[in-house]
Amino acid sequence: MNIILLGPPGAGKGTQSARLVEKYGMRQLSTGDMLRAAVKAQTPVGMKAKAVMDRGELVSDEIVSELIDAELAAMSAETGAIFDGYPRTEAQAESLDSLLAKHGRNLDHVIELAVNEDALVERITGRFTCVNCGTGYHDKFAQPKVEGVCDNCGSTEFKRRPDDNEETVRTRMAEYRAKTAPILPVYESRGIVSRVDGMAGIDEVTAGLGNLLG
Repeated sequence: MNIILLGPPGAGKGTQSARLVEKYGMRQLSTGDMLRAAVKAQTPVGMKAKAVMDRGELVSDEIVSELIDAELAAMSAETGAIFDGYPRTEAQAESLDSLLAKHGRNLDHVIELAVNEDALVERITGRFTCVNCGTGYHDKFAQPKVEGVCDNCGSTEFKRRPDDNEETVRTRMAEYRAKTAPILPVYESRGIVSRVDGMAGIDEVTAGLGNLLG
């Protein structure tokens, strides 16, 4: 089973991918993670990507395709893939079709975690984590039991990601709509697009995905 998981930053793709990996034994193919790993391992494609990034340029579709090609080649035929953050454009969607065909795979589902922009802004801008152990909290939805003290380790130091602000979140949403929305009709014409309410509770979203995937 091979699926694409779509949704803007903060929709919960990472959390749900981890659960799918655990439940179905799938492999999450996140282009960002693969890129960092390839650069760190100094693979040929990693070195090529590093040279591009060192020049301050964006990594090309060709390099991303090479990364995915290598990952699919290394996976057993029985292991399903979750594509996270890819494809983002029509050109990448066409490239993915070619790569899947090359490795004897089919794309079974394209699932979008649908979100409400205002609610997503509230979800993301309220996040903070314990500096010591990384436990996550939220201003409105998940405060520590004792104010200012981590439930898990007792630390009193917390941090927020500098990009967890309203302007950045809305910019990301606009970019997602502009770049990713055009690929949906490609897959809708094949009848493989489904949507799950990404604003529901984590367990509810997991259950919704389970209903789709069986």
